[in-house]
Amino acid sequence: MRLRDKVAVITGAARGVGRACALAYAKEGADVVLMDIGAGIAEVPYPLGTVSQLAHTAATCRTFGVGVAELTADLRDPASLERLRDLALQRFGAVDVVINNAGLAAPSGRPVHQITEDEWDVMLDVDLTGAWRMTKVFAPLMVEARSGSIINVASTAGLVGYRHFAGYVAAKHGLVGLTKAAALDYAPMGVRVNAICPGNIRDDADVEGRMLAEVARSLGVPADEHETLFLRDQPMNALVEPQDVAATAVWLGSDETRRVTGTTVTVDAGFSSR
Repeated sequence: MRLRDKVAVITGAARGVGRACALAYAKEGADVVLMDIGAGIAEVPYPLGTVSQLAHTAATCRTFGVGVAELTADLRDPASLERLRDLALQRFGAVDVVINNAGLAAPSGRPVHQITEDEWDVMLDVDLTGAWRMTKVFAPLMVEARSGSIINVASTAGLVGYRHFAGYVAAKHGLVGLTKAAALDYAPMGVRVNAICPGNIRDDADVEGRMLAEVARSLGVPADEHETLFLRDQPMNALVEPQDVAATAVWLGSDETRRVTGTTVTVDAGFSSR
C-alpha cells in the first residue's frame, strides 16, 4: 500500500494507460479522481473514452476499497478543470498526485504541409496545453501543502522524431520541456514534476487500449500486422504493457521518489537507446 492516504487525479482514465494507472493507484491504496472527455472531438478520427468506460474504471477501482470520484470534462475547457479540482477537494480535501495522461494519437499520418490549422491546434491543445492547464489548476494546492507530484505522460515522441507525426512529436517535446521548467518553478516548495516517456504500448483488451492501433491506422498498416511491425523496432523484443507505465507512475507518485524531479523516465523496451 505504497500510496495509502494519497489522493490522485488522473486524466484520460476511461481506458488504456489511464485506466491502468487508476487501477494501480487504487491497488496501492490511493483515493482516485478520474476524468475523461466522454465525447468525441470533430478533428479526431477515432472514438475517444466514453462515459461508460470511465464508469467501468471507477467501478473497478472501488473493488480495492478506496474512495473514487469521476467526472466527464474537456481539457480544453478551463472551467471544467476547475470543477474537477472542486470535486477532488469536496470529496477528499486534498490532491497529492496529478497524472496528466489524456492525449491524442491522431490527427496524424501526413507530412507537415498537409496538416490543417484545426488539426494542429487540437493536437497541441490536448497533448500539451491540457497538461499546462491541469498544472495551472492543481499546482497551487500542492504549493500550499508544500508537497505533491505531477506526472506528465509524454512519449518517446518527446525525445526523438517520427515521420508523419509532426503535431504529436511537437506536443510531446513541448510536454517534456514543460516538465523541466515546472520542476524548477516548484522545487523550492517541495512539489515534484516528472515525465514518463513510453514507447509502443500494446493495446491490452483488459484496459480497452487502442493507441497503437490508431498509430498503425494513421500509417496505413493493416490491423492484423501492426503489432508484428512495431515489435521489430523493440530491442527487448517486447512491446510496452500499460501496466509498465502504471508501475512507473506509482513509483513517481510515492514517497520513494521524494527527491526525483525534472526528469524523464523512459519506458520503451530500449527503443530510444538505439
